[in-house]
Amino acid sequence: MNDRKAHAVDRFRDGCGVFGVYGAGSAAELVYFGLYALQHRGQESAGIVSSDGECVRGHKGLGLVSDVLTADVLAGLPGSLAIGHNRYSTTGRTTLENAQPLLVNYRGGKLAVAHNGNLVNARVLREKMEARGSIFQTTMDTEIVAHLIAHSRARSIEGKLKDALSRVRGAFALVMMTEDRLMGACDPRGFRPLCLGKLDKGWCLASETCGLDIIGAKYVRPVEAGEVVVIGKDGVRSSKALKSTGKAHCIFELIYFSRPDSTVFGESVDKVRRSLGRTLAEESPARADIVMAVPDSSNSAALGFAEGSGLPFELGLIRNHYVGRTFIDPVQRVRDQAVKVKFNPVRDILKGKRVVVVDDSIVRGTTSRKLIRLIRKAGAREVHFRVGSPPIVGSCFYGIDTPSRARLIASSHSVSEIAKFLGVDTLAYLSLEGLKSCVTKPDDYCYACFGECYPEPVGENGGKLVLEGNCR
Repeated sequence: MNDRKAHAVDRFRDGCGVFGVYGAGSAAELVYFGLYALQHRGQESAGIVSSDGECVRGHKGLGLVSDVLTADVLAGLPGSLAIGHNRYSTTGRTTLENAQPLLVNYRGGKLAVAHNGNLVNARVLREKMEARGSIFQTTMDTEIVAHLIAHSRARSIEGKLKDALSRVRGAFALVMMTEDRLMGACDPRGFRPLCLGKLDKGWCLASETCGLDIIGAKYVRPVEAGEVVVIGKDGVRSSKALKSTGKAHCIFELIYFSRPDSTVFGESVDKVRRSLGRTLAEESPARADIVMAVPDSSNSAALGFAEGSGLPFELGLIRNHYVGRTFIDPVQRVRDQAVKVKFNPVRDILKGKRVVVVDDSIVRGTTSRKLIRLIRKAGAREVHFRVGSPPIVGSCFYGIDTPSRARLIASSHSVSEIAKFLGVDTLAYLSLEGLKSCVTKPDDYCYACFGECYPEPVGENGGKLVLEGNCR
C-alpha cells in the first residue's frame, strides 16, 4: 500500500472482484455486467480477457468498469470464454501494468489470471525466481502464480496449476483461463470468497452471487477451501487439490465487504448483518429516539438494531453515490472536506433527537469523528455510537488493505478513550461472542483482526514461515 493510501484510508478495503464465464455467446459482455455488480470490491482498475477458442485478447485500464470497458472495447473481445477483474491494490502499486487479468504467453500457450487475495510468501518466492533468471513485468504477487505454472513439469494445465498452488501460502480466490478452459481455485483455508453459477448454456465463477444475479445465472454453490474447478467442453470437473487444515473465511466479507444482496460462504449477507444489529441492541441498548446507519454498508445492521431495540429507523445521513476517488488527496484541506462531500445529514430528522448511529467498524476513527461532528451540527441532542463488530486490534495479511497496527485506534485506546476522541455520549462494540453467534458455522471464520490467532503464518525468516503481529 502506498503512503498516500495509508494516510487517507479509514476503512478496511478488500483486494478485488473476479468473474469468469464459459460457454456463453458474447462472454465478455456478461463478464462486464458481472464486474459492474462487483464494482464495490475495487475501483482502481478493471480488465477483461476473452477467447474465441483460437485467439485470446484482452483489455485493461485504470478506472471504473464503465470507463475502462466501453462498448468499442467489448466489441473487440469476441468469444464464449472470458474472465474479468476489478482491482483494489493490496500488493503492488496502482499502475497500468499491475491491472488485471494478467495475460501471459508461455510454452503451454496463453494463460490469463485474475486474483483476489494476498500471498504471504510472495517476497521470498519472487526473490528465488529472480535469482534463477525469471523476469517480472509487474510488482503483483499474482504474477508469481503465472511463473510457477510456467515452471511446472506437469503435463496438463490442471497439474501445473496444482503444482503452483502447492507452493504459495496465504489467501487466494483465482479465476483463470486458457484458450479453451475456465478455472477457479481457492486457498486451503478459503479466506476469500468464490462461487459457481450456471447459465442456460454455460457456467460462471464469481466473487459474489450479486454478480451472477445481474446476468441471470443460477447460484450453484461456493467453491470450497482447497478446491480447484476446471470448466471445459466436458463440463465441470472438481478436485480437492490442496489439503485444508481448517477453514478461515474472512468474517469482514459478511460485516462490510460484500453486497447485502449476495450469498457469501453459503450465508445471506443481509441476514447476517441484521442479526449483528439485533445482537448489538441486546448487548448494548441505548435510551434514544431514533436509529440511523452510516450508509451504505451499515444499513442492514442498523435495521437489525432498530428491530431489536424497538426504535424507529431513520435516514439521518444521505450518501452521495457519485463521488469518485478525487477526494483522496494528500492535501490536508481536501481530506478534511471528504466526509462532507460523501455524506450530508438530514437536519429535520436529527434536530433535537437522541440518536443511535450504527456503523460496521471503526478503523482509525478519524472518519467516524468527522461524521459525529456533522450529526451534532445538524442538531442531534445526543449521539450514541454502536459498532457491529468487535474492536479491530490487528492488521490483516490475507488480502485486506489495512493500516499498520499502530494506526488502529482500538489497539492502543480503551473504549472510553475512543468515545472521548469521537465525541459521542456513549460507545459500544459488538462482542466477539455476539459476532460468532450470528453466523451458521462460527469455527469456519478468521477473527485475527479482533485479536484471535492468525490462522496462517505470515512473513518469512530464512525461508521459514513465521507469525507476525499479536496473537492473543
